[in-house]
Amino acid sequence: MNRRFALIQAAISLVALAAVVLWATGQDPPELPSGTEALAWLAGALALYALATLIRGERWHRILEISGVRAKRADCYALTTVGYMGNNVLPARAGEVLRVVMLSPRCGASKRTVGGSIVAERLLDVIALAVIFVATVYGVLSASALPTDHPRLMAAILVAIVLALAGVIWILRSHHVFERVRDWLRPLADSPRALLSHAGVVLLAVTFVLWTVEAGVYLAVARSVELDIGVSGALYLVALTNFVSALPAAPGSIGTFDAAVAWGVGRLAPGSGTAVSYLLILRFILYVPITLVGLVVLVTRYGGWARLRDALRAARTAEEVESEVLTGKPAQHGRSHQAPQPSRAEAPTV
Repeated sequence: MNRRFALIQAAISLVALAAVVLWATGQDPPELPSGTEALAWLAGALALYALATLIRGERWHRILEISGVRAKRADCYALTTVGYMGNNVLPARAGEVLRVVMLSPRCGASKRTVGGSIVAERLLDVIALAVIFVATVYGVLSASALPTDHPRLMAAILVAIVLALAGVIWILRSHHVFERVRDWLRPLADSPRALLSHAGVVLLAVTFVLWTVEAGVYLAVARSVELDIGVSGALYLVALTNFVSALPAAPGSIGTFDAAVAWGVGRLAPGSGTAVSYLLILRFILYVPITLVGLVVLVTRYGGWARLRDALRAARTAEEVESEVLTGKPAQHGRSHQAPQPSRAEAPTV
């Protein structure tokens, strides 16, 4: 991974984590739920998250199916947990790479075609979460749930974002990057295009169900610590935290996820004495069990880290060869991988 990008991720996580620690010092100390009812709510939260994971695996299997990729349902379910494990312990959301590298040889599809299915997943998630966020903020919650209610500041932020994007696009076009990338990315578009159908509408509906179930996890954990956020608050938090977690950060969205939860709870239930408890338990429920399950699945079903390392090395070599074919230039990776050409004296005779 690029070292500069890794430093940016680490810096964002450190700043966000420092803000969370500063916030936590002004809150009541955390207390673990101990009553029967509280433990029942936590058990329900685990069950709901397990259900959400199964829905994710089934949705991925269906996306691959309508894209013409025949993958086993068991692999889709298992690699979903492996992918989340990778996102939680490896930098740059490498769990998505694990899913592509591990599934591609098993289903006979190219890695970019499998990657396209993950792009389709993210598109469905963005649409569903955006609708949920807008509906809860403007339809149910008050304006205090927004980062700011100053229209001039919001307009200035939007203008700055547009200008920055325009500058990036101009630089990329001046270096003819789009032309080179277009052919490389074409297989990634197969799955998103497949969503423009009746099956795609069904998958979008399934995605809304998926995020509603995950919002149930947020609500169940809140009930376990007697935090009053309601159903609309849980939906708002699940959208907010997932959008913020998409920012570059250390593995497991360290700092960014926590800051989003802290900020959201502060808007939904200001002055609550269980906010820190809620944050710690919610992070545990969402990150620890699936990481352990994904690690067990990786070791028992897919040969562990050694097999994964070999698959990643093979994938990197294939990408370098494909890059040479598309660009007509040898890949820059320290030394040439081209086989030495025989001299005239060594040329075979007929």
